[in-house]
Amino acid sequence: MRIAVIGGTGLVGREVVRVLEQRGDEPVVVARSRGIDVSTGEGLDEALAGVDAVIDVTNAPARTKDEARAFFGAATENLLQAEQRAGVGHHVVLSIVGVERAPSNAHYAGKRLQEKLSLEGPIPATIVRATQFHDFGAQVAGWTRDGDTATIPPLLVQPIAVADVAAILAEVASQPGRDEVIEIAGPERQDLVDMTRRTLAKRGEQLKLVASFGGAFTTEMAGEALLPGPDARIAPTTFEDWLAAA
Repeated sequence: MRIAVIGGTGLVGREVVRVLEQRGDEPVVVARSRGIDVSTGEGLDEALAGVDAVIDVTNAPARTKDEARAFFGAATENLLQAEQRAGVGHHVVLSIVGVERAPSNAHYAGKRLQEKLSLEGPIPATIVRATQFHDFGAQVAGWTRDGDTATIPPLLVQPIAVADVAAILAEVASQPGRDEVIEIAGPERQDLVDMTRRTLAKRGEQLKLVASFGGAFTTEMAGEALLPGPDARIAPTTFEDWLAAA
């Protein structure tokens, strides 16, 4: 199959491209660095010519809800219109487990709009909601670091490996499209503060971690808000396995 990967040069996108190549599919990398801009539609018609399915793993560093909605809204509308012109049969979106349970989060507001437009659009769409990735704690530490201290929200998560996410996205894209939402998660629940501490220790980094909600991580995300439902597909890679190989 010829499958376009929107955001194909990013963390998840690169892995999706690798998986597609291993499967014998033909990935088409869509990214600004390739002269294709989903926020304006520039280059999309040429990129999607002959494409069977699209996997959208784009991300945006939006600071406000309006910015997030503006980016994801424009990008999704442009994609769906270009896909319809190209005769694409399946639109696959990577989203987030619990995206509907954190109304104050700016990024989640954009993702909710992306989901809505995709499911209501002209192309059969599958929304794949994933839990946080195994390296999420280290990412948060990088965002919140202040000198030798970092603030980590005490979240209960069920993290998943990026490689597992990519494999499932590729598998879903190869199937006939139908409007649905599925959840995917790793095999075990983890405490984000503990995950961060262990990841930093493995990397030899010395940081004092302060457990606290704040910023983008409010108490809306506390408890089981970020955990998958009982019908979620469980990926195989544990946090311990990922950490050992990191």
